[in-house]
Amino acid sequence: MTRTALPFSAPDLSALARFLERTLDDHLVTHGCLPGHVEMMNLLARSVGRRNLQAFQAEAASPRAALPAPAPAADDAWFHAPAIGTPPAPPAAEPQLTAHARKALEHFDGDGRLVRWPPKLSIQRLAMWVLWTRFDARRTYTEAGVNRILKGWHTWGDHATLRRELINHRLMTRKSDCSEYRKLPLRPDAEVQALLQALRAPSRPRGVRRGPRPRVGPVAITQIASEGSGLQT
Repeated sequence: MTRTALPFSAPDLSALARFLERTLDDHLVTHGCLPGHVEMMNLLARSVGRRNLQAFQAEAASPRAALPAPAPAADDAWFHAPAIGTPPAPPAAEPQLTAHARKALEHFDGDGRLVRWPPKLSIQRLAMWVLWTRFDARRTYTEAGVNRILKGWHTWGDHATLRRELINHRLMTRKSDCSEYRKLPLRPDAEVQALLQALRAPSRPRGVRRGPRPRVGPVAITQIASEGSGLQT
């Protein structure tokens, strides 16, 4: 298939790097996975002020295309990107941990694994959101695949309860015969986002590990979701 080369120029490399870092981080929190190929191309188009990849391609194909100064970036459903080359906006205040989120944090070790089942429903809800991020919303899982991922992200050997609670909290859905499971495409609220940020904080003390250490982060999540998890396409 013939590919058309598109000229790409960013006036501020540092601003581009900050944009991509914030955007990928927010996409990971929101969707539990990294953007796909087309999504990444749309992100790059928006990073230089174009509405999307289609607008960028149309402009590049124009005989007058000399890439004018970037226009303000368009709104996005999950991230409002600053226009590259404009003065940076003041950083938004990070969401603060609520009392429930602080309590939920105590139920995870330094590797991000759930070490005990919370007794309170409000804390259970937050714990389930954390486990929800370990799945890919674009994939279909078998029950065995769900079990493998949950076994890697908790320490006391009751993956069946966790699998059932993901359904009860309406974070995943399944067929009536349990042959297929899917992660629901949801957006975490501010309380959950603060908890997820705290779990990723590099200064967080590490707990005692029991068994192989899972790699926490964007690469780890996609690897765990794709390597040996019983996924079906």
